[in-house]
Amino acid sequence: MSTLPRLTCLLWTLTLPLAAFATEPATLDQLAARHFHSGNHASSPLVDKVRRATAKYRDINAMFAEGGWAAATPCVSGPNAGAMGVHFVKDGRIGDGILKADEPEALIYEPLGNGFMRLVGVEFIELKDVWDSIGNGGGKQPTLEGLLLNLVGTPNRYTLPAFYELHVWAWKDNPDGFFVDWNTEVNCNQASVQ
Repeated sequence: MSTLPRLTCLLWTLTLPLAAFATEPATLDQLAARHFHSGNHASSPLVDKVRRATAKYRDINAMFAEGGWAAATPCVSGPNAGAMGVHFVKDGRIGDGILKADEPEALIYEPLGNGFMRLVGVEFIELKDVWDSIGNGGGKQPTLEGLLLNLVGTPNRYTLPAFYELHVWAWKDNPDGFFVDWNTEVNCNQASVQ
């Protein structure tokens, strides 16, 4: 057998398994389902609501097409370990005195390099002065679906007035829990330099 037919036969043998794999690539939905429903991670009603409400934003283009969202932070990295990511806030939601599980104030994306971004979670945010002034809870810290929001005083690294916040890591596992501020599985290593 000459070299060309042998080489063709060898290449055909090597590419056959790859061709079979390439015909059924995993979709983002399938990958997310494998990750979150592998039996290793419990869920919560709030996480489930956030996933249903934000599934369309896993494609960042859907967020831009909808309009009203604006980049609020560069990639936020942790003081010791982990990060949060890039926050995009919805116009009019911060400072409205309303907290709804299906309407987060911020979507959080992790930079993947080459301009790609992956939705990893959301943040619920309410300004303390606004919350207190409209009589919500008689001056008590707000809760969402039974979870207490954290108070971030002033001055703070975001140069905001005092605010309440709650992170929900609905789209990226956080070994420390769904509602912890910093996620050790998120990083800013691929963030563009600006």
